[in-house]
Amino acid sequence: MRCRSVVRHAPRVVAIAAGCGVITVFAVGQLAIRPAAAQSAVLGLDVSDHQHSINWSKVASAGARFAYVKATEGTGYVSPDFAAQYNGAYQARLIRGAYHFALPNKSSGGAQASYFVAHGGGWTADGRTLPGALDIEYNPSGAECYGLSQSAMVSWIASFNDTYRTLTSVWPVIYTTAAWWAKCTGNYGGFARQDPLWIARYGATAGTLPAGWGIYTFWQYASAGTFPGDQDVFNGSSSQLLKIATYG
Repeated sequence: MRCRSVVRHAPRVVAIAAGCGVITVFAVGQLAIRPAAAQSAVLGLDVSDHQHSINWSKVASAGARFAYVKATEGTGYVSPDFAAQYNGAYQARLIRGAYHFALPNKSSGGAQASYFVAHGGGWTADGRTLPGALDIEYNPSGAECYGLSQSAMVSWIASFNDTYRTLTSVWPVIYTTAAWWAKCTGNYGGFARQDPLWIARYGATAGTLPAGWGIYTFWQYASAGTFPGDQDVFNGSSSQLLKIATYG
């Protein structure tokens, strides 16, 4: 994902041969996923204000089944493209969700979760909406960990988490990289008990996951490809993705 000032370059992944799986257990609000030897990949994308006019019908025809759309950043920015992208994905029959780019040095986690929900990041049990995602990663314009200690970062994420849960009844998805998580949270494993993981790693596999998560729910595997924006895959079947959009 990208906030307004981030530009990424990464190798394109041509095929996904492993890493998808089937959901076998529901536990404490999180989907537990086990590997499967053979399963059609459930592909998706995530977009932001870097992508403007998207032909969502074409995206759906090319095989996308879900999309995450950037809604907010901090407590003072709403993507000007959010409404068109979010509604466009819905009209094209994609299951869609919103994500928030965290700025932990600007305001509390609770304040940013409230802002996110108030500006499109909520959740509805309609079978069409994914739980909102917290995009927590490298600071694009300063210290990698936003000047927070590891314990302070964990507390910030917990504040966002708890507020989002209170406002929506579901836990947010956490989007991050293994390296950032290790450096900035001390590889804290406590959120894996309830938060689905969206791992970002450009390559042939999702690699080593942050502490606590034995599985990932979404994997962002490339910054360009078949669809606009970043390329993602869901770790399960289409029917299992529908369950998340129905039950959280």
